[in-house]
Amino acid sequence: MASTLQNIRDKVIAGERLTFEDGLALEASNDLFELGSLANLVRERKNGNYAYYNVNTHINPTNVCVYTCDFCAFRADLNDPRGYVMDKPQILERAGQAHARGATELHIVGGLHHKLPFDYYVDLVRWIHDAYPELHLKAYTAVEIEWFVKISKLSTRQVLERLVDAGLGSLPGGGAEIFHPEVRDEICGAKASTATWLDVHRTAHQLGLHSNATMLYGHIDRAKHRIDHLVRLRELQDETGGFQTFIPLAFHPDNSRMDEIPKPSAVMDLKVMAISRLMLDNFPHIKAYWVMLGIKTAQIALAFGADDIDGTVVHEKIYHEAGSDSPQESTVDEIRRLITEAGRIPIERDTLYHRVERSGPRWTSKEAISLPVLNALAAG
Repeated sequence: MASTLQNIRDKVIAGERLTFEDGLALEASNDLFELGSLANLVRERKNGNYAYYNVNTHINPTNVCVYTCDFCAFRADLNDPRGYVMDKPQILERAGQAHARGATELHIVGGLHHKLPFDYYVDLVRWIHDAYPELHLKAYTAVEIEWFVKISKLSTRQVLERLVDAGLGSLPGGGAEIFHPEVRDEICGAKASTATWLDVHRTAHQLGLHSNATMLYGHIDRAKHRIDHLVRLRELQDETGGFQTFIPLAFHPDNSRMDEIPKPSAVMDLKVMAISRLMLDNFPHIKAYWVMLGIKTAQIALAFGADDIDGTVVHEKIYHEAGSDSPQESTVDEIRRLITEAGRIPIERDTLYHRVERSGPRWTSKEAISLPVLNALAAG
């Protein structure tokens, strides 16, 4: 029997898993509000009326990169005057600024520099961890980890173990792009394969690390490619349980080699958000990354399956180089206002989804966030 919105609704209400064919039916539907209603049902079943944010800062250690992905506006060639590499004083200055403003997390991703040794990336984590051990270091995508394997001649497990010894706390979800070879081979075929990306995260989870996952949509991808991507993530989560958050990333074309493609509409952004929440039944959280979506769409996404709006960010370069017109940073007061305006209850979290309590810039992580815990807290 062909999937219809009605039998999909029946499955969602019953808590049954949606199939690949169900995903295609959701993609084919133009009933945005029905998709949002279904996604919100799942969202509130998992996370109630709460919406999470964190206080974080981004560090992009270098923009020099061996790969030339068609969609990337951030990278620079080795001799490009735009190219840069941050040294130890610059790294520690950025980390110190983050610590002073009360950040709980540093998000560290960058290019794959032709000449930097693996030790640079290990030392970078160690510099920060030794100076500011309270900061959680969410660092290096699976694509970067694969590059470290190449230049160090170590295994994936050995690379991750060295980084953990230096102070690595978790992995970000970047570099996933689109898993399907019809798309991946065309837009970023030279870099880490789908199998490699999945294996890096599998290995990280086996070592006890948590990680995030992403999907870059709205370029040459089609419905079947997006649903295939979500199903592959769901299968790995069934195996390991190590993913915390899924972040749909809207393609930004400016200054890339795909700049003839318009960026996704707000309707597509919300549709992808809702379908992601419905398909990824084993992911605790879905994030509306306001840097890419824009603040207004991210705010609306809190009614379309998203329960997390990311954080203060600060110093984000990758998506702003590609034409993002969102602010470079946001304040805690602004984020809390956006969440409250959307009818949700703001909860500050750390990277591992522990509730954060503050006294000025000082903070303490409390118990792991769960819906029963938050409901008990709300009840006094």
